[in-house]
Amino acid sequence: MPIADFRIETERLILRPPRIEDFDAYAANMADAEAARFIGGQQPRAVAWRGFLASAGAWMIQGFSMFSVIEKSSGRWIGRLGPWYPEGWPGREVGWGLARHAWGKGYAYEGCVAAIDWTFEHLGWDEMIHSIDPANRASQKLAQRLGSTCRGPGRLPPPYEDAPVEIWGQRREDWRRRRA
Repeated sequence: MPIADFRIETERLILRPPRIEDFDAYAANMADAEAARFIGGQQPRAVAWRGFLASAGAWMIQGFSMFSVIEKSSGRWIGRLGPWYPEGWPGREVGWGLARHAWGKGYAYEGCVAAIDWTFEHLGWDEMIHSIDPANRASQKLAQRLGSTCRGPGRLPPPYEDAPVEIWGQRREDWRRRRA
């Protein structure tokens, strides 16, 4: 299936590779200091563009990356989540970052369950991690709800090497056992 046609649907969401029409919402999310606090920090539009293209390019080079998350009821881009494995990363990650207007609705959990299912089934990963700032209580709670446990402190590659991070994760067999 061509990347442009790929999609995963949940009850309320569509997960698909990023498209150019997602960029304005993506850039607005990265310009929001609170929404971007734990996903690299607030960024001007030109820097957000580079990050957006990195995600799109990862689809072409690696065959996966974070999905654009589309709210079915509105058709709006509400965030990104899914598999992510940049050079130097502490492990193969399933991460998330939603726009503030989408917080507190269960979208991150719903989307991550679908993304993790897809990641373990189609990418064949044996385990996955979540890199979470120790101050990010909401993401810690989501990781726990997903069945991940904290493995301790980690380190991200430059330019994020000074950002505090804990590595949460789980193995494929633990995920499958919980989902059965």
